[in-house]
Amino acid sequence: MVMGPTHAMSGAAAGLALGAFLPAHWGGAESAAELFVFAGVTAGAALLPDLDTPQGTLARSFGLVSTTAAHVVENTSQAIYNLTKTRKDDPINNGHRTATHTIWFAMLAGGAASALVGSFGKTAAVGVLFFMLGLAIRGLAPTWTKKQDWLYVTGLSLALALAVWAILPASAGSAALGAAVAVGCLTHLLGDMITKRGVPLLGGVVSIRGKRWWDFGPPGPLRIRANGMADRILLSACTGAVCLLSYYALADPTVLGGDFGAVAVALP
Repeated sequence: MVMGPTHAMSGAAAGLALGAFLPAHWGGAESAAELFVFAGVTAGAALLPDLDTPQGTLARSFGLVSTTAAHVVENTSQAIYNLTKTRKDDPINNGHRTATHTIWFAMLAGGAASALVGSFGKTAAVGVLFFMLGLAIRGLAPTWTKKQDWLYVTGLSLALALAVWAILPASAGSAALGAAVAVGCLTHLLGDMITKRGVPLLGGVVSIRGKRWWDFGPPGPLRIRANGMADRILLSACTGAVCLLSYYALADPTVLGGDFGAVAVALP
């Protein structure tokens, strides 16, 4: 897989690029502050598909709770694979890179976030923000979070979630959170798709050459090895993109398709 920091940074870049471009009724941002919240949620959601592995960044994010959830999702994903696979699909020993690495999961995760917030309001919105912003902190600042107790990071995540709800309620609406979660998950899939193994984007539903879990990916020479040189280059490129997009979000959001006002002067 592409490593956690790369997933999170690519999610942040995608959030900055799409958050201003999306119409407001689809969850798009109407201010630079809302755009950064959108990007924070996409950064966290870009780790969400790896809830199917107890060894991932996500599983370590909230102590025993997230570790237990990862084991449950891994086993559930394996069960779904075994129930839907054909004779041409390979047998598997665990559920990683199966059910949660499909476009169906991205759509379900985004729809579930939107439905929860739409039905339960503040409680659900703070819960989604807490979870996604906590993942974002883990992914974007891995060195710092490794030095901290998980309870400290959890408390920081909750404080950020409550602050966002209080200061920027529009960015915690059902459409905004649903869109951000879906974009983050899809960004994760694109990142894993360029690795050696690829991902089963249409897994469990669409049969290709007799296989329901066909792994999609670019031609072999264009695929990268996780935690290799190409992965580190990709992380650097995504970090540069986040810096550039952040500048335009503040100085000239029209470049990103946003119709809200600038809050910073252009660099000399």
